[in-house]
Amino acid sequence: MKTVLFRAAAIFFILIVATSVMMDSFQMNFGTTDFFQTHGIFFLISITIFPRLTLLFSSVATGGFVWWLAFFFCPRVLVATLATVNYFHTNPILVVVSWLVALGGEVAEKWGIGGRRNKFVFRTYRAQPQYHSEAPLKPEIQNGDVIDAEFTKH
Repeated sequence: MKTVLFRAAAIFFILIVATSVMMDSFQMNFGTTDFFQTHGIFFLISITIFPRLTLLFSSVATGGFVWWLAFFFCPRVLVATLATVNYFHTNPILVVVSWLVALGGEVAEKWGIGGRRNKFVFRTYRAQPQYHSEAPLKPEIQNGDVIDAEFTKH
């Protein structure tokens, strides 16, 4: 629980610094609309559980090439980015929660449902030694002949 609170505080601090830099240096305007004036709790639940479907069938603005890349490869990060741009000044706690869900959801999706357990299992098999010959090589080996070799660890 302590690490979740620390991560939330760290994300909140990073968002404050990033939005301040973007507003001061790049003159970027962030929205001042309250989230709950335009959307309800049903939209909030559905965009958390089904981000691609909700983005596709809702009134969320679509964008260009980068928007569609994010839609297909990391939709939760797209939702968190859109939430930051539109609702950071009015609902900063909701934006921080969206970033926590985005980062946690993307990691869980990429690793698989099992949490820390990787869904891709790599198995290594140890080959048993085959026939082993101590016979010396013949001196009359010519070019074009094939020599079979086997490495065995003793």
